[in-house]
Amino acid sequence: MLLQQAPVSQPQPDAKMHRIGVGIDTSRYGHYAAFLRDDLQPAAGELQFAESAVGYAQLRSRLEQIVSKLGTVHFAVRLDVAGQYADNLLHFLHSLQGQLANATFVISCGDPQRNKNYRAALFGSQKSDPVEARAAARYALSERPAPVKMLSAEQRTLRHVASRLQAVVRQRTRLINQFHLLLTSTFPELALLVKDIASGWVLTLCERYPTAKLLAAASAPDLRQITYLPEKLIDPLLEHARTAIASLEGDTVAELVRDQVSQLRDARARQLRLEKTLVDAYRQLDANHLDSIPGIGEVTAAILTAYIRDIDRFETPNQLVAYFGAMPIEASSGVDRDGKPRAAKRYVMSRRGNDLVRRYLWMAALSAVRHNPAVRALYARVVAKHPDHKAIAIGHAMRKLLHLAFAIWKTKKPFDKTHYPWDTPAHVAGLDARDEEKAAATPEQEQAAGLTLTAEPAQKEVTAACEASLPHDAEPGQHAFVDFAHVKAQLPIVRVLEYLNLTRKLHGAGAQKRCACPIHCPHSHGRTFSVNLDDNVFQCFSVRCQKKGDVIDLWAALHHQDLHQAALDLVRTFALEAAPTQPTEKRKG
Repeated sequence: MLLQQAPVSQPQPDAKMHRIGVGIDTSRYGHYAAFLRDDLQPAAGELQFAESAVGYAQLRSRLEQIVSKLGTVHFAVRLDVAGQYADNLLHFLHSLQGQLANATFVISCGDPQRNKNYRAALFGSQKSDPVEARAAARYALSERPAPVKMLSAEQRTLRHVASRLQAVVRQRTRLINQFHLLLTSTFPELALLVKDIASGWVLTLCERYPTAKLLAAASAPDLRQITYLPEKLIDPLLEHARTAIASLEGDTVAELVRDQVSQLRDARARQLRLEKTLVDAYRQLDANHLDSIPGIGEVTAAILTAYIRDIDRFETPNQLVAYFGAMPIEASSGVDRDGKPRAAKRYVMSRRGNDLVRRYLWMAALSAVRHNPAVRALYARVVAKHPDHKAIAIGHAMRKLLHLAFAIWKTKKPFDKTHYPWDTPAHVAGLDARDEEKAAATPEQEQAAGLTLTAEPAQKEVTAACEASLPHDAEPGQHAFVDFAHVKAQLPIVRVLEYLNLTRKLHGAGAQKRCACPIHCPHSHGRTFSVNLDDNVFQCFSVRCQKKGDVIDLWAALHHQDLHQAALDLVRTFALEAAPTQPTEKRKG
């Protein structure tokens, strides 16, 4: 969407004003509008109008008729946005704010899924343009959604270019996969020798020698004429071509390969042109200095700017990380009857977020681990811990880049490599980078949490973070200090239930929900497990289980861990802070 939630609250109309809900169902060629009074009765006839100047004039005329009939009117407009079809309509409605006498507007947009759920709750299985518009009008009157503010023309242009670039990158990926499939029949051994079959010299090779038989007839001097073809690959290429197991050859197959090569080159050229256009659009905006971060070039900075839209949408850097999915999640193969994992626990990168951002952020991380002092230090620490899984360290580098982007954009100051002693962090001054993780994992002032024998969830009283608390970007060690209250404050229980795929099993209205207990009977259809989503507590009423507590108690019971291990596991899994960055006094959790 080309919209962002406005930080301001919705203005309240005077008591003398008439509130009119306007629901508009949008589509490519035209829209459908419904008008409801505050008592949810029709305020005017419904209107179907075209996406044109004539259609917009009809909408304005209908609004003017309502104002002339009722006097002072407050219009609560709700759009059911379908793709980008509401862009022009939004600008038209915003332009009416100062042009329509005796009328004020609050305009909001809803994502299609939320609007669909609301419509289904009111009208059941009915689905048509009038039903969608009436549901949107009722939502505007009853729920009073927050208004939206329009992006500037420059920001909208940037978004459109980024969207086109995303489409071209996806198309190029499809063409590469098709090229792989074609080569399995014409020269399958090529994929064994070359990792990137879309590189320039590979495409030139396949254009000149599209089948294994044609390549086998070539000589080493012929291959040396191909620019950038590595010398060490010439003999293996010829040897594999002469013994190839290819099942297709001939002029027709050769033409197919050349056509695929041509499409790949065209897609690459389009991608480069769009990247240049994207950078030009990025330079038209007020500087956010993302391109000053080593590793993040102008193209990546422009893509991040296009999809973040407004950094004020995010209150913490972890929210930005979660938005783009640059965080590890646990991958497992289910549990047995006793609730124990059937496979060893492992962590993979989340697949949430925009695929274009993740692609360019990954490449930015590869550059940042060599040239960005903040990322380089973190990368070295994680590689030292996981020497056989460097991809984990690249994932941490992506997360660190988003943290830096958050700070740079918020402060509106370029990156300063001297701002912090990245290689020797301040909290372990005097130690080298190799000792940092060890020092963070065994703080000298760590104290045990106090427990009270009450019916409340366990670990209510905790000791506050000490001065040697866990670094924000380091992965917590086994003995690292964890502030239980700080962890629970960051992690609502509903987020854990969503992670465990339990929300779809919950039943009940309001905050109190029930389902089968995931601890002792995850595959049954019972309802002994009760959770309060507002209070973030749970309890199982089965005599076999009787587990209860908060989010840490739930995680500990599910994974057969003690509370400290469970808290550490939650910090790693959901990319949380283990303790506040500033020391505090003892407090209640």
